[in-house]
Amino acid sequence: MGGGIAIFWTLALFLAGGAAAVKWLIAPGWLSGLDASLTIHATGFLSKANQLLVVMAAALGLHILGLWDDRRRLGPYVKLIVQFALALAAAGLADVRVEFFIHNKIITTLLSAVWIVLLMNVFNFLDNMDGASAGMAMIIAGVLFAAAAMSGQVFVGAMGLVLIGTLAGFLVFNFPPATIFMGDAGSLVVGFFMAVLSLKTTYYHQAQDGQLFGVFMPLAAMAVPLYDFITVTFLRLRQGKSPFVGDTQHFSHRLRRRGLNDVQVALTLYLATLCTGLGAVLLLNAGTVGAVIIFTQTTMVLGVVAILEATGKPNE
Repeated sequence: MGGGIAIFWTLALFLAGGAAAVKWLIAPGWLSGLDASLTIHATGFLSKANQLLVVMAAALGLHILGLWDDRRRLGPYVKLIVQFALALAAAGLADVRVEFFIHNKIITTLLSAVWIVLLMNVFNFLDNMDGASAGMAMIIAGVLFAAAAMSGQVFVGAMGLVLIGTLAGFLVFNFPPATIFMGDAGSLVVGFFMAVLSLKTTYYHQAQDGQLFGVFMPLAAMAVPLYDFITVTFLRLRQGKSPFVGDTQHFSHRLRRRGLNDVQVALTLYLATLCTGLGAVLLLNAGTVGAVIIFTQTTMVLGVVAILEATGKPNE
């Protein structure tokens, strides 16, 4: 389970190092010869440096929570309470919030906290097979990075790159056959940073036409993980089981029972996520017709997943 330690501290060290570079190298103009625009962006970054500290403090809290759970198996309700507390802190104190057409901070904070906790548990649920959670998270982080880059968000994009690099380094050892696993200490942190990226990225510019559908980009990019989380939770509840007790009803497990090996399962998950993720990127500039096509394509991909999940008995 040591992968979670590597994931968190790689993120923490690179983000802290990047923040230090902005303060002591970029802001004073020492690197202006390389790119003068960095100095301009540095002022805005430093004005919100406290937000990054809150984000990192919340991530540290989740990391400790995950380590404790990996070692002693905390109850699900204790974990949920801590998750919501840290999510509310990030949403309320670091402005990791959705604000699209909603001007009430209390409502946006609560909605954002629910989204953050949802993604923590989505990627925790995905960590059920070698390479699944890290690989799918890396693909979706790439989609969110593309959105941040297209919106001109230098430092949000930089955070996305750090997350992609961290997951890629971990995946070298986690791809089937895995020699290391992230555990809750890693999956909760990964889900948290995925939520931060999805909420801090700008998808809609009021001054530009044709970008209204971009706000649905995170949902399209994460369609496969969200579908797996929702259907598995529904199946467990219907069977009278706790949704927090692991089983073998995930999409990945059903693929294995269809005869695929672990490498083929991982690649199938990646391809399905890429299909919805590439469509999500196009949503940023899609008109009505283009958005309908993208939503239809996403639904069709989920339809293929549903067909594969419906074959065989639920507990087979």
